[in-house]
Amino acid sequence: MKSRAVIINGGFGIDHLDAVTREEREPGHGEALVRIEAVSLNRRDVLLAQGIYNPRQKLPIVPCSDGAGVVAAVGPGCKRVKLGDRVVIHMFPGWLAGEPDRDKLATGLGGPGGDGTLRQHISISENTLIALPKSLSVNAAATLPCAALTAWSAIVESGQVRAGDHVMVQGTGGVSLFALQFAKMCGAHVVATTSSDEKAQKLRALGADAVVNYRTNKDWAAEGRDLAGGRIDLIVDVGGADTLDAGLRVIRPGGTIALIGVLSGAKAEINLPLAVMRQVRLQGVTCGHRESFEAMLRAIGQHGIDPVIDTIYPLEEARAAFAQMAENRHVGKILVCP
Repeated sequence: MKSRAVIINGGFGIDHLDAVTREEREPGHGEALVRIEAVSLNRRDVLLAQGIYNPRQKLPIVPCSDGAGVVAAVGPGCKRVKLGDRVVIHMFPGWLAGEPDRDKLATGLGGPGGDGTLRQHISISENTLIALPKSLSVNAAATLPCAALTAWSAIVESGQVRAGDHVMVQGTGGVSLFALQFAKMCGAHVVATTSSDEKAQKLRALGADAVVNYRTNKDWAAEGRDLAGGRIDLIVDVGGADTLDAGLRVIRPGGTIALIGVLSGAKAEINLPLAVMRQVRLQGVTCGHRESFEAMLRAIGQHGIDPVIDTIYPLEEARAAFAQMAENRHVGKILVCP
């Protein structure tokens, strides 16, 4: 069948994102054909387009890992989903449960696992599809596979945040906002950092107990610790090079820094004795498995957490969507709706 898709073609760069018509295969055994209604962007997708995420990535490739839609056809032996089901696509088709390994992580859509979700239709294993609760819209579901599940893993799974804990989140991107929402769900006190007063207002509206402007205060980490009463149990670090050392200086002894992003660079100089002598745990976080995704969906439904959506673009304007994310002109998630 003919279907529209966006591909990175002819070289890296946002200007090499092209909307094309191509043949989409029919679902095979144990697969379903999903009509994708919404795709959300992640920093990984922009880095892929720019040739930074994997400079050796073979082109052309359909980018993006996050998508949700409706089952339009089922292949033989398909039992988990049926025609007409509203579903969200799990980012790692090969990581259904348990600890990650190289093979599981190599199945990531829109990257090592091959073509991603920025298209109108996708034939994919039914094992990577999760039915949506009635309370969750397709647009909201499309924001969840990467950013929300990464935040859930950082806050709930590995962070084990409890009521009364003090959590620091950085910025207003998708992971940070979901981390704020999940930490408040767990009863934590949350300090958020941001670059503007306007964004600070949005963070407070989502439940942040205190907000620090890191542009106007170079000692933002210490101020955040003071606003938390002198104790930070968990930091969700999306900054990378420019934020990790500051985090090590304010996290409590025995606390955890969840390493997620590299917005300010991939190589950081840190004071290792701070981590060693104070027994700080540095926990890398990459998304999560399908069972964790299902648990997160149940929690979202029970607690009424609403994903923050900044802008919605049509498929033909995918370049504009990528440019907005690259320039950090967003709060929350950017969607492309095929």
